Amino acid sequence: MRIRIVFGEDEMIGPGKADLLERVDRCGSIAAAGREMGMSYKRAWELIGTLNAMFRAPLVESTRGGPGGGGAVLTELGREVLAQYRAFEADAAADGAARLAVLRGLLRDIPEEK
Repeated sequence: MRIRIVFGEDEMIGPGKADLLERVDRCGSIAAAGREMGMSYKRAWELIGTLNAMFRAPLVESTRGGPGGGGAVLTELGREVLAQYRAFEADAAADGAARLAVLRGLLRDIPEEK
């Protein structure tokens, strides 16, 4: 199950943005997080910019590169937003498991040899 929460026309968070936040947290870099996901540097920065603009404060803070190198970290709000999104996913999966099973049972059988 993949959940996208839409707050407004250009304001949403879903599995892709959540995964990007997790990777930024682990890698310490927006560029490296994007590479891990197979997305361009520009796209990763655009998504982080969108997230930072959506909430009352930035979710990711970055420092410019140079001799000491740059980097990025999740802010306290970034960690909270990510935790709330993941909790929402878990709640939806648990509470919707029975209905999801019914819907899966209604799917058309697809032969294995596509």
